[in-house]
Amino acid sequence: MKILTITLNPTVDKSTSIDKLVAEKKLRCEQPRFEPGGGGINVSRGLKRLGFDSTAFFPSGGRAGKLLESLLEKENINQKAINVEGETRENFIVVETGSNQQFRFGMPGAEIKAEERSEILASFQQLSPFPEYVVVSGSLPPGIKPEFLRDIVKAAKEKGAKVIADTSGDALAQMVDEGVFLLKPNLGELAALTGIEHLDNDTADDAAQKLIAAGKTEAIVVSLGPQGAYLVTKDQTKLVPAPTVKKLSTVGAGDSMVAGMVSVLANGGSFEEMVKMGVACGSAATMNAGTQLFKKKDAERLFEYLNRN
Repeated sequence: MKILTITLNPTVDKSTSIDKLVAEKKLRCEQPRFEPGGGGINVSRGLKRLGFDSTAFFPSGGRAGKLLESLLEKENINQKAINVEGETRENFIVVETGSNQQFRFGMPGAEIKAEERSEILASFQQLSPFPEYVVVSGSLPPGIKPEFLRDIVKAAKEKGAKVIADTSGDALAQMVDEGVFLLKPNLGELAALTGIEHLDNDTADDAAQKLIAAGKTEAIVVSLGPQGAYLVTKDQTKLVPAPTVKKLSTVGAGDSMVAGMVSVLANGGSFEEMVKMGVACGSAATMNAGTQLFKKKDAERLFEYLNRN
């Protein structure tokens, strides 16, 4: 096992479409679509599209948990599901076809009990063979405090793994305080991590270098949304503008970006190749409507374009 993704608050995404969303009216929806979801799980799904195997590690409970496991099995995603008592959450997404607006209803997830937290950590520590890359992505469910991620990072580093963090808020701060290999914050998250009230494209470099100099990470990829991404390492800075594409939805772009970056790292590529593939996959994801991730052919075409420019 070379790549492990951790999703502590996984979900089954149930999506449908209607012509127009109208209050207090019985609405006729299209047949629902069920997809596995949650940050790390989506990263594993993106990696699979790029031809890379990974293992999705997540707590699973109840009817929705069994459905999530079966959906991942259908996509041939390797999985390590830790059984918990609470029901795995479900999110509901409605696309209004008349306007192409998307309405997302996110549920909080069931509480993870103390003994379940201990089992999750122990199962992670006992993985064999232990992964080379550990991707921690997504939100935290009730019952898991941000400090828990410090234990995950510490355990991974003790095994020699490289940790990639794509979380937010206190969870991200805890991971960075423990020290990780790679971060993917946006400008607001980078500002919070460095104690700088406001950041822009010009000042992001200094802020990122501050974290690198403190030994908190080896590389930072600052997500700039439609502008692309900014790579910062000890010896290198690189702005990779996003290619111009017809955007239908931004859902899944961030997870797709992480999948693209991890695929290059796992293949021994450079940091510059890594950020270009990340931007290519993230941009490719925006070309698809609804909750879909990227198409491999779109990502590869955009990656070739970025390499030529």
